[in-house]
Amino acid sequence: MDWLEFDTAECSIQKTMDVIGEKWTVLILREAFNGVRRFDQIRDHVGVSDPVLSDRLRKLVAAGVLEVAPYREPGRRVRKEYRLTDKGLDLYPVMISLLRWGDKHGTGHDGAADTDGPPLEVVHRDCGEPVKAVVECAAGHSLSSPKEARTAPTSAATRRSVPVRG
Repeated sequence: MDWLEFDTAECSIQKTMDVIGEKWTVLILREAFNGVRRFDQIRDHVGVSDPVLSDRLRKLVAAGVLEVAPYREPGRRVRKEYRLTDKGLDLYPVMISLLRWGDKHGTGHDGAADTDGPPLEVVHRDCGEPVKAVVECAAGHSLSSPKEARTAPTSAATRRSVPVRG
């Protein structure tokens, strides 16, 4: 297969990035995975402006990643909180992968390598061991490199109408 022969407009990675490909969106998802569901708490913890947060939450709800649930504190008006849907929960391995990449390759605030280690840890509740993201085939074989896989077009793939110059 020559990768450059195929149109990437329908690529699943591209479709995913259309939904979660902005910094603020990923940080909002981080908050949701850590149980922060209310607008003002997300805004204050992430440091995002109200208009940007409103826009990103609206997009995540429209994409079916978050759902809105009403809540009311005693003596207050009904407000909204944002909860992960099953579709949103499916992003957990992505979030763990981003976290682990940052743990390994992230830098300190001054640009130097972070020698103090990661600022938080995600561990399995039952055994206390760190949670990791694993790439494996449907038969359960772990892959440690993209060299151990191959990409092939499916019947849904379309050929580019204009060849790539190069």
